[in-house]
Amino acid sequence: MSFQSMYRERKREASEAIWLVQDGDTIVVPIAAGEPPALLRALSEHRREFRDVTVFQMLPLHQPDYFDPETTQHVRHSSPFLGGPNRAGVHEGWIDVVPSHFSEVPRLIRRGLVPTDVVFAHASPMSEDGMLAIGLSPDYTMAAIEKARTVVLEVNPQVPFAHGPCRVHISQVTAVVESDEPLVEIPPTTIGDVERAIAGYVGELVPDGATLQIGIGAIPDAVVQQLASKRDLGIHTEMFGDGILTLLEAGGATNRRKNRHPGVTIATFALGSHRLYDYLDDNPSVQMHPVDVTNDPVLAGQNDRLHSINGSLQVDLIGQCGSETLAHKPYSGTGGQFDFVRAANRSEGGRSFIVLPSTAKGGTISRIAPTLAPGTHVTTSKNDVDHVVTEYGVARLRGRTLRERARALIAIAHPDFRAELTEAAEQLRIV
Repeated sequence: MSFQSMYRERKREASEAIWLVQDGDTIVVPIAAGEPPALLRALSEHRREFRDVTVFQMLPLHQPDYFDPETTQHVRHSSPFLGGPNRAGVHEGWIDVVPSHFSEVPRLIRRGLVPTDVVFAHASPMSEDGMLAIGLSPDYTMAAIEKARTVVLEVNPQVPFAHGPCRVHISQVTAVVESDEPLVEIPPTTIGDVERAIAGYVGELVPDGATLQIGIGAIPDAVVQQLASKRDLGIHTEMFGDGILTLLEAGGATNRRKNRHPGVTIATFALGSHRLYDYLDDNPSVQMHPVDVTNDPVLAGQNDRLHSINGSLQVDLIGQCGSETLAHKPYSGTGGQFDFVRAANRSEGGRSFIVLPSTAKGGTISRIAPTLAPGTHVTTSKNDVDHVVTEYGVARLRGRTLRERARALIAIAHPDFRAELTEAAEQLRIV
């Protein structure tokens, strides 16, 4: 049978394909732009006809109708990383959180610790040799495809046919559903004076030839702008976004000096503009890899001069980072922060940066705190945090005593809070 015949044999409407799901199944869905909207919409419309189905997905960008507290006995959502669409449901108790490092999700799937019965994923059109690319988000999706009983791909001509180990043969696919919906895009971030100041400090410490992992948000985007004059930067990251694309197009990032995958940009998911997705399409200079390759601290740390840049919500005076909760309330997730902090610590000449504004809530709260707020989940431990950066400077923590750490962190806190923090440090017998 030809590949085209196999494809035609598997073609379904979304409203038909969802009946490949059985009661009690767990459906694994890719992160962000990899989520298949037509399939999730059809599942939502028929959710009351299922029983005990779980949808496992990191960072959803849409809010499907199965995000519904009244129908969780039919279809329930579970996630290791939160965003706007699923945060309220977690706070209210009808969406579940699965604590995990991003790099370890494929291992959880392969070992059966995260049940995986069905995969719903966005995919590119099929090539002549029968391959479809999960080019927007191979992340944990490739492991799920290996494990699942049923694989349903939503084939969209706007999904790039990316390079790297992110492709699936039509013979591995149970059903295909065709759609042509615009891919989700995220607007440019707003960069203010605080973000520029933080980025300036980081930019001064990133040398030519460094390999970069850059997170999501205004501060990482501002850092990218500061790196425009650098030479021979490499990219080994989890998210491929428009900031990195700008570096590549400007010639600042060449990947020539990387130890692993020299000459090639490496990422595990793409999220940005339509221009970004077009750049990925059939571009051999970018490879999309599963997250247990991109985020594995041992593998990523084999790149010399690995510099990781990630945000946090709060840092205490001994260097603990609370990057995922507001006190006890989950706000995001562990994601890949700890993965890349560990990777940078292993890297020869590597550095990791935790970046955050010095205050929150209009300057009324210091993000540098004596201790983390009660209930805060520690994302990155005091033993691992390297540099902390605010708009007031850089605190280097690794190898320093608790007393030295506290003084360095107080020095980069907002001036309005330094006396209060010093008094608290004395009461805690840190200084």
